Amino acid sequence: MAVEYFVLVCDDVPHDVVLTDPGARVIDVAQVIRRLTGLSLWRSKVLATQAPAVILNSVPEEAAVAAVSALRDAGAEAEIRERSEWGS
Repeated sequence: MAVEYFVLVCDDVPHDVVLTDPGARVIDVAQVIRRLTGLSLWRSKVLATQAPAVILNSVPEEAAVAAVSALRDAGAEAEIRERSEWGS
């Protein structure tokens, strides 16, 4: 019996939001991370200080753009990475 794999093509490729540098205003960035993820303020601050860190996994492009914009407004450097792994 042969195993067959199919690649599904969809319009909305999932994206990751990556915090590359929290900047000087770490508390402001942690508050944005808290709002985006629902984590506690303490865990959000730990995540902000561990940059580069993935803040959001597999979100639609519109949500990723909004999250990066909010992080940049708080003084952080963030980027959107398109998920390229198959099956993840």
